Amino acid sequence: METAPSQSFGLQLQPQALFFFPACVATVGSSGRPSNRTVVFRGFQGDSDKIQINTDGRTRKIEELMHCPFAEICWYFTDSWEQFRINGRVDVIDGLDPDPVKLQERENAWFASSLKSRLQYLSPNPGLSRLTEEPAQEFFLDPSTGPVAAFCLLILDPDQVDYLNLKNNERLTFISSKNADGVKCWYSETINL
Repeated sequence: METAPSQSFGLQLQPQALFFFPACVATVGSSGRPSNRTVVFRGFQGDSDKIQINTDGRTRKIEELMHCPFAEICWYFTDSWEQFRINGRVDVIDGLDPDPVKLQERENAWFASSLKSRLQYLSPNPGLSRLTEEPAQEFFLDPSTGPVAAFCLLILDPDQVDYLNLKNNERLTFISSKNADGVKCWYSETINL
């Protein structure tokens, strides 16, 4: 039994460093085809290994996660030549979630974001055709206003991590399972590159 992969590689110890590196998240579309996009890592949920991502509820990824709630996030760090592929189930928390604890997490994530980041949720629906050639409309948002309807918090609960270090030619896979008490445990195995 191992500690969570995020602890083994220092991800949980230095989450601020990840804010400056793009992460890609892959989902499965309703057609069965893969769909990939860049997202911003917003930290770990509490003391857990669950990954938080803010997103717009009007994007295609929400529809894809409703169809298939599994995703994989990938980071590659060019300085250390390390790659982390983290796969698991994603919980989509929007303003209609009946769980008050989840709604509070969503609100906390909202207020932890910059005002500029929050303003993007007021813009026209992402991915739709632009109907005018005029410059984008300027929006105003009172900084004390809670989350707008378009704001969603994604929580990725990892169940497998593939770690690759190209400098050391090392590759490990971490797989989680629940023990008899229902506690998540991680097991690791060295695998071929």
